[in-house]
Amino acid sequence: MADLKLTKVGKAYGGTVEVLKDINLEIETGELIVFVGPSGCGKSTLLRMIAGLEKITSGTLEIDGRVVNDVPPSDRGIAMVFQSYALYPHMTVYDNMAFALRLAKRPEAEIRKAVQAAADKLQLGPYLDRLPKALSGGQRQRVAIGRSIVRDPKVYLFDEPLSNLDAALRVATRIEIAQLKEQMPNSTMVYVTHDQVEAMTLATRIVVLADKGIAQVGPPLELYERPNSEFVAQFIGSPSMNLLPGTVVKTGEATVVKLDGGGVATSNAPSQASDEGARVKVGVRPEDLKETEGEDYVYEGVVDIYEALGEVTLLYFHPEAEGKDPVIGKLHGIHANVRGQTVRMTADPRQVHIFKDGVSLLYR
Repeated sequence: MADLKLTKVGKAYGGTVEVLKDINLEIETGELIVFVGPSGCGKSTLLRMIAGLEKITSGTLEIDGRVVNDVPPSDRGIAMVFQSYALYPHMTVYDNMAFALRLAKRPEAEIRKAVQAAADKLQLGPYLDRLPKALSGGQRQRVAIGRSIVRDPKVYLFDEPLSNLDAALRVATRIEIAQLKEQMPNSTMVYVTHDQVEAMTLATRIVVLADKGIAQVGPPLELYERPNSEFVAQFIGSPSMNLLPGTVVKTGEATVVKLDGGGVATSNAPSQASDEGARVKVGVRPEDLKETEGEDYVYEGVVDIYEALGEVTLLYFHPEAEGKDPVIGKLHGIHANVRGQTVRMTADPRQVHIFKDGVSLLYR
């Protein structure tokens, strides 16, 4: 398996439309790296540049220490799993999985062994004689993954492989991919998705892309618990983190912010004396807000809408001003008949984030 290194990689179309700029990233053997970001941020373009399907405009891409900018896709030692499966409809599962090895003129005994091993990993043994039309969507995606496995590539590339599946199949296939990665601990995988659950559950590290570059890289829980910016804070997590404007009234090892809405937030994020009086935004995830009847509260508002989901209840508070997003609370259990009620919410200082000029105080 292989290491990947991207150094100041950029992509522009027509020399004027810049999509990606100065991408610096090192991927170690055995990692499963997930690219996430808003639509149009360039995550699929970056994956296709690694695959060799898009030309790199600037910078260098190395696989195992070898610069491959001008190396054709077939010689890079990569295998790609597409969103659309891309199976040959007239070929059986076995023939689809064996196709690349036959093109490489491998001995039939070697092909049979490789296909059977991949089929065993993916539980496709009973389906090897079927045509793709006789398979479910999840089974077809497994065949596409199996076609990659038989080639024993240096790097596996996944381009939103589950987006065509329904909700139940997405869950099942996501678990199968996680199990497959455990069976192949030394395999290097790069995975593109817009689904946060896939990113949080599958990734060794998540790469958040925005504004033509990388906003933050880190293990899933690090990005969730310690986002470096307002953008990452709101992009990771569902529902998004609440951001409440306020003014710093106390600095030091703990920071106290007087919120515009009347509440007071205390955060364990340290601040400097020069921060006193600064305008900031306090970030609190919906699941970190707790109902309180005390005088100390972070937010007080009227519940506009609630969604009782069984294990949790989502509270959507009426926005304080027209055009502002409502604050969302996520309370454990069922909280019925709360619409129209005034509710006070508080939060543990360890779970309160403070952003000054869009940047977390923890990353200054």
